[in-house]
Amino acid sequence: MDIESAKLSFRLAPLQLSHCREICEWQYEPPYQLYQWRPWELMASLQEEFADPQLRDEQYRAVLDASGTLCGFAQLFPMAGVTRLGLGMRPDACGRGSGANFVRAIAEEARRLQPEHEIDLEVLTWNERAIRAYLRAGFEITDTYERMTPTGAAEFHCMVWQN
Repeated sequence: MDIESAKLSFRLAPLQLSHCREICEWQYEPPYQLYQWRPWELMASLQEEFADPQLRDEQYRAVLDASGTLCGFAQLFPMAGVTRLGLGMRPDACGRGSGANFVRAIAEEARRLQPEHEIDLEVLTWNERAIRAYLRAGFEITDTYERMTPTGAAEFHCMVWQN
């Protein structure tokens, strides 16, 4: 574990267009390439996800380090009594020991915005690196199920934040 990375603190801020463009350029190593976004121009033309200004404002946040550098993004998706987290970390920051702090900052912001909501997320069961970070951040696996993805059926864990 990179001790300096583990000590990183993160804050959430509005997701700016410059952040969106940068996120769409991120390239993940296999098998994580399925987390890549489509090119910004295509997303913008379709008003897809964070390319939709209203959805970006209501649900998406930039995750910045102490120097203001973009380290990732968060989606705070509202459901009945639950805020479901979606998130992505900049590829060169993955696997360096700061994942738990990154996820904890997102969960804390979700709790601040909706204190009465349960905070959860879904993770593919094969993504052991993410699962370890989520466990260290205070999440617990509460359910495992199969659901459809753009590439077919896949098995997911639902993890609920216990803090």
